[in-house]
Amino acid sequence: MKRISFWLILIVGLQIAWMAGTATVKELDLKRGATVLLETAPVDPRDLLAGDYVILSYKISNIPVGLFDDARQAAQEIQQSPNRVVYVLLRKNGQFHEAVRASFEPITTKRGELMIKGNIAPNQWQPSNVRINYGLEKYFVPEGTGNPTGKLSVNASVSSDGGAIIKQVYIDGKPYGEVMRSRVRK
Repeated sequence: MKRISFWLILIVGLQIAWMAGTATVKELDLKRGATVLLETAPVDPRDLLAGDYVILSYKISNIPVGLFDDARQAAQEIQQSPNRVVYVLLRKNGQFHEAVRASFEPITTKRGELMIKGNIAPNQWQPSNVRINYGLEKYFVPEGTGNPTGKLSVNASVSSDGGAIIKQVYIDGKPYGEVMRSRVRK
């Protein structure tokens, strides 16, 4: 009996440690990562289990195959390897960051540049463009607030290895929650 309770406690303890470690890593990425402002185009679904969320599509999500060093070879690899990891170099242009280069290998950045990591979206490429998912495509919101109107933009934190996390979503330059609360009150 003591042996079973020891293993049970060990397993539960490891699960708790794993969850706490995952949360800690994400929080450190938020604090240490560089912040970028990304332009979006929304689509508004609802998930019966998860609730309301906004699907965010970014200008950097559809990139020209020509941003790869060898566009012809990149097109072949994209076609053969859906869901492959892609690194995209971002550079600030005005208010927003834009994609300026892409590679299947990590990219060395210069001052004023950031590298963001994503995956090729399966079955969503054309000979001239490829769609990339960065893990920033869903933003969960309180029930009844999943239908925003206005120009959306996202403040995301990008870690040194290219991982990204949404910090804040804005509607016409104001925080999402603030705007939606003011619309509910009216």
